[in-house]
Amino acid sequence: MFVARKIFLTRGAGRHREKLASFEMALRDAGLAPFNLVHVSSIFPPQCKLVSRAEGLRHLHPGQIVFSVVSTNATKEPHRQIAASIGVAIPTDREAYGYLSEHHSFGEKADVAGDYAEDLAAEMLATTQGVEFDPDKSWDEKREIWRISNKIVRSTNITRAAVGDRNGLWTTVVAGAIFIPEPVYTPSA
Repeated sequence: MFVARKIFLTRGAGRHREKLASFEMALRDAGLAPFNLVHVSSIFPPQCKLVSRAEGLRHLHPGQIVFSVVSTNATKEPHRQIAASIGVAIPTDREAYGYLSEHHSFGEKADVAGDYAEDLAAEMLATTQGVEFDPDKSWDEKREIWRISNKIVRSTNITRAAVGDRNGLWTTVVAGAIFIPEPVYTPSA
């Protein structure tokens, strides 16, 4: 059984005349190009710790299969605003699971896309924790409800936004939550 005990967040952007190469450039910028990414759903495991990108990358090796929650967006339209974001909501009870959310958008600046992704993750966690809320209230009002409930200890996001290349090159953005595998104990022979 694999349950991550550490996760790191990362983001990147790339530009190229080919869409796939633009995506590769974004992965390189995010530090993820050397890995085989496997996309998984959006659960932040119990007892998991959020670590820095630098610490997380130290545990990974080129060619490794890495589980991840990734948001990506791309455009070839000049001057088009794009964003990719991952929201995180971690419960106060470390034995409970939290949520990761993916959001990608057109026309949103990084702060707007990031707030939306963070809001979405916190909302999903709040519903599992029995926190009552009105989904039509503003982000700040909901955040106050969640803070008062003492059910969510931390919420955050990582977002990468970019504006489409003025010469029509593909522009790609990625944001990711990367699961770090625990070392496996193998008894000596």
